[in-house]
Amino acid sequence: MSAPEPALPASTWPPSWAVLVSRSGGGWRVQLLAADASDELPVLERALGEPGAEGWPPPFVVVVDSRLYFVVLRHGPGGMVRALISDATMQEWVLGAEVVERYGIAVDEDGAFDDDETGWPGGDLDVFADDGLPADDLRPIVTADDLWADEMVARIAARLGFADELAAAVGA
Repeated sequence: MSAPEPALPASTWPPSWAVLVSRSGGGWRVQLLAADASDELPVLERALGEPGAEGWPPPFVVVVDSRLYFVVLRHGPGGMVRALISDATMQEWVLGAEVVERYGIAVDEDGAFDDDETGWPGGDLDVFADDGLPADDLRPIVTADDLWADEMVARIAARLGFADELAAAVGA
């Protein structure tokens, strides 16, 4: 049985934002890092903190840029940073280009667009697997033609259980 569709972001959410999401005492904590998406990748990486400092699964940063794409950064084994970009073709945006370049995300621009010019996710689609959202379940969300990036993130938050916390942080 599938979960009910989550409420989509309120119209009061800004088009760009960045949050740090972590587990705290069995629940979720969402902290607004920027009310506008930052194009400073090193700042976002530092927001993750020291690898292993907050236990497993580690916290993650989510950035929505102009409602067009989102980026997730999270520490993986050995302290490496795992990265996901909802649309790897968004390289005309500073953050999108930096993420694709720094993390070696392959972009197949020839096959990336369908008739609706929908982009192509890239990077680590298993970034939420330790939280209960494996790549096979994440892929339909990040490839949905009818969702903006913030709506995709809202669906992910609903699946993982931090939708209320996200709405409070971003909508505030």
